Amino acid sequence: MEGTHPYISGPGNVAKMIVHLRKSFPSKITSETVKKLGLAPNNESYLINVLQFIGVIDEEGNKTSKATEVFSRHKDEDFTKSFEVLVKKAYSTLFELHGDGSWNLDEDDLITFFRQSDQTSATIGRRQAGTFKIMAGLSGHGELPDTKIDKVKKAESPKRKTAKTSAKSKGAAAPAGSANSKPDKNIGLTVRIEINLPADGSKETYDNIFKSIRENLINE
Repeated sequence: MEGTHPYISGPGNVAKMIVHLRKSFPSKITSETVKKLGLAPNNESYLINVLQFIGVIDEEGNKTSKATEVFSRHKDEDFTKSFEVLVKKAYSTLFELHGDGSWNLDEDDLITFFRQSDQTSATIGRRQAGTFKIMAGLSGHGELPDTKIDKVKKAESPKRKTAKTSAKSKGAAAPAGSANSKPDKNIGLTVRIEINLPADGSKETYDNIFKSIRENLINE
């Protein structure tokens, strides 16, 4: 693995692993363990290297006493404070140079540091920076990607539409004998007919038009 500081192409897997270990930390972590968790496919060794770097497992993958101390803290605020100590110790050269400002360094500054420290390529330097950002987030500095672990999406209950009925609904007759009963109103219908008469028509033409109206419309 190139460089001293750890890196992984999908740093979000580190956050998922840490969240899982807070719930259940096996006595030994191997590539097979990571595979069974479905994390970092084909990059299991990189994830293990991150855990070794911060000192929660040893070179053989065994859980360390430091891991027992930190990961047994149930409250989030207690865990993040303890995890912060692990990260600061692991990234000691970064904190010696930038102090607590290291938590808030932007990506370019972090890439510069890692490339200069480990003589890595731009791609590896960016992954190292991304991995540190995850470590910072787990220490309470910055945001973390959605780990999708221990988060149950509650299906929203469909809103039922209740049809409201009323005796006073439009078009509905009120019950007989009701004090609020009102007589039904007759509905009238008015039809407007517009006729364009030819300006040069004769009296006979007009008579025929009106005769047709009487026969076909008015008298129907």
